[in-house]
Amino acid sequence: MVNLNENYLKNFISSEEIEKFQSKVNEINSEINYCSENENDFKGWVTLPSKFSKDDVKKINEAAEFIKNNADVFIVIGIGGSYLGAKASIDFLHSENYNYLRKNTPKIFFVGNNISSGYIEEILEICKDKDVCVNVISKSGGTMETAIAFRIFKKFMEEKYGKKEAGKRIFCTTDKSKGTLLKLAKKEGYKRFEIPDNVGGRYSVLTAVGLLPAAVSGGNIEDILKGAIRAEKDFLQADLKKNSCYRYAVIRNILYNKGKSVEIIAGYEPRLDMFFEWWKQLFAESEGKNEKGIFPSSAVFSGDLHSLGQFIQQGSRIIFETVIKSDCKLGKLTIPESKENLDELNYLQGKSLNYINKKAFEATINAHTDGGVPNILIDIKDFSEETLGYLIYFFEKACAMSGYLMGVNPFNQPGVENYKKKMFTLLEKPGYN
Repeated sequence: MVNLNENYLKNFISSEEIEKFQSKVNEINSEINYCSENENDFKGWVTLPSKFSKDDVKKINEAAEFIKNNADVFIVIGIGGSYLGAKASIDFLHSENYNYLRKNTPKIFFVGNNISSGYIEEILEICKDKDVCVNVISKSGGTMETAIAFRIFKKFMEEKYGKKEAGKRIFCTTDKSKGTLLKLAKKEGYKRFEIPDNVGGRYSVLTAVGLLPAAVSGGNIEDILKGAIRAEKDFLQADLKKNSCYRYAVIRNILYNKGKSVEIIAGYEPRLDMFFEWWKQLFAESEGKNEKGIFPSSAVFSGDLHSLGQFIQQGSRIIFETVIKSDCKLGKLTIPESKENLDELNYLQGKSLNYINKKAFEATINAHTDGGVPNILIDIKDFSEETLGYLIYFFEKACAMSGYLMGVNPFNQPGVENYKKKMFTLLEKPGYN
């Protein structure tokens, strides 16, 4: 379902270098797989797929059906881990354009991930003459961007429907026992979904955080979990010859120790763009601390070859690439014939865009490796729900291993709080001087 291809690393890393990490990986694997119920442990995601209850799946599907039957527009309010995973899942399964083409499910819009007045006003204008449901996602309820957006949309919903009907159309995904959003949800009687105490935001996509929006989009969440459960089993053991996600983590650390401090994750399908955004948060917040870490960047080729390609090919030799590729054929377009051939493309007539895209991949990966850029290739079977669940878990566990190998705690993000404190001070929030 997910295959790690090391063919483009031969001139950069040896098998012996990888095998030297085995004893360290054995030790860390035991640490990762030991999950306590302590909310500060933040390793609940490790066994989350296999422990996800059928009752919770049913509850999510029932809410999704209500939303699909009662809304033209579905507003998802969240930021960071409460936004990126949901958007990534929807676009992976359907592509962003599907939001405008779908007929049997609501149009889905995301707010609360910025503080742009213009952006929110545009969404409100879209909602004005439509039936609307809202899903606000925040573990604490105190994240400013999300709280601001929810206050605005709560007012909009109550003015549009009245307090009682609005309460039926607002869904909260939050902490099960504490937080301002939980208090508000209880007071107003909103339907609630829980984020487990020991699952951090960037690891929460396989909870209701990501699953409810995915279900509303038409995704099969049972299959997403099925793929994640398979990955959970496949990556349980520490053997680097069998555990490809740990092998990926080791390769990243070897390259990092050789001066490759920037990783570009790349693909050749636009539907991967938001998945890459989720991946960037996962690795940036997990590894970027104690003045350590690989800087995560992303590109969607061939478009970004016309902006970043020159730097990748001949710029600072601090980059390596991780390329996600699928031979799954998306679309059937071919190049039409032109009698005039003014664009001089008749040498391509009759050939499919999938074929040309594949050749772009082959040319690029060979050019970049020849130019001194190591490439890790990850082949995926298709863009199905099972593959999505498997790939999410692959990167989550790889990230945990990679962070520990670097000597950092991959589950905290103390630096994020610094800007929040300074912003609250500038906004004169009570208690901040």
